[in-house]
Amino acid sequence: AKAGAQDADGDAKEDDAPPDPYLLADAAYIQKDTRWRNKQRTLVFASRGVTARFRHLCEDIRKMLPHHKAEPKFEKRSKLYEINEICELKSCNNVIFFEARKLKDLYMWMGRVPSGPSIKFQVLNIHTTREVRLAGNCLLGSRPLLYFDKPFSDISYLKIMKTLFTQAFGTPRNHPKSKPFHDHIMAFYWLDGKVWFR
Repeated sequence: AKAGAQDADGDAKEDDAPPDPYLLADAAYIQKDTRWRNKQRTLVFASRGVTARFRHLCEDIRKMLPHHKAEPKFEKRSKLYEINEICELKSCNNVIFFEARKLKDLYMWMGRVPSGPSIKFQVLNIHTTREVRLAGNCLLGSRPLLYFDKPFSDISYLKIMKTLFTQAFGTPRNHPKSKPFHDHIMAFYWLDGKVWFR
């Protein structure tokens, strides 16, 4: 009878104990923010007349950016300021535009829409993901870590470039099409007056 009474008392004590004794459910520093606050969208597209190699590069960039928006090929006769109108229609605030000339040269425009700044790069050394045969298993839509080497913190115009790269390539947290973890790195290096991107 005594043992039964002790068991009953023990059950009563367990029932009286609060379900969350450390009040973790109310702790603000643990709560997850699931809202998409940093609404960056990047428009990635190319001009008409790009070669197959250039088109594959454009597709690779799109696959790496879950927050991208696509657009059909841009007419060569159109003026560059018309890109601003396309971005407004697509609700994009960053743009990466590949401009092909004479089927040999590829230029990459990267800019902040609509007020700028914008930078024009000549794309020199292209290796698409099919050529490299990447053996990694990074998931489509996962967020990248962006790595910049030391000159991007020291030289003034590279600081602007770093900000543009961060806004265009950095996948926003809690974006609807992104996965909630990091499993690959985008690295930017400054060497011989060129930006090397891996």
